[in-house]
Amino acid sequence: MSNTAPAQFDIIGDVHGCLDELIALLKKLGYSLDEEKAVISKVPHNRTLVFVGDLVDRGPDSPGVLRLVMDAVLHGKALSVCGNHDDKLKRKLQGKDVQITHGLDTTLEQLRDASPQFRGQIISFIDQLPYYLVLDQGRLVICHAGIQKKYIGQQSPKIKAFCLYGRSLGTDEKGYPIRYDWAQDYDGQALVVYGHTVIKDSGFINNTINLDTGCVFGGQLTALRYPEREIVSVPANQLYYPN
Repeated sequence: MSNTAPAQFDIIGDVHGCLDELIALLKKLGYSLDEEKAVISKVPHNRTLVFVGDLVDRGPDSPGVLRLVMDAVLHGKALSVCGNHDDKLKRKLQGKDVQITHGLDTTLEQLRDASPQFRGQIISFIDQLPYYLVLDQGRLVICHAGIQKKYIGQQSPKIKAFCLYGRSLGTDEKGYPIRYDWAQDYDGQALVVYGHTVIKDSGFINNTINLDTGCVFGGQLTALRYPEREIVSVPANQLYYPN
């Protein structure tokens, strides 16, 4: 994308291993894939894909999603930030002691017969992902769980933790975290696009938008076309993981 071209992005919410839905959404957005459906062969003029993280876990084909996204990033067709599930998978593949919860077991089973080379590529890919991106000369910020205005442009372990996980206010009766709704207090000039917290339908709140519409839970996979602010979704093929 040339420096003189307007910034045009197709930002995709939490995929969680839903490869078929990702392919359907990419086609709906105007992207073409090769016959193996593993490589994006054609990108709409002057557009770049951006993923808000949580590429893996819970869904039917996390390795397939990783192959597609890793190739797109490698060839300059896509950008991605790191999600908490991606980070946890990386740490597990590095041999770190992590809890096998919230769908990580599904991904590890899918990677059981993967080559050491592919596992190493996954570690390297996730390890280089930023925890937030500032695009379009500061007008657009992409993160996984959210970001506060005061954090934009700064780097620290505290900010990384907020971008990956948000802020927990405790847990509900199912053991899921009750998350601080930072978007209700956001008053920044940059549009913040994120995911992480499952909602039924995407909409704008205080110049933010959450794109996690729960595809893996039988909802939708959602994208935002920027700068058009057009929301594009495809339905899940089935319920993959009970919520």
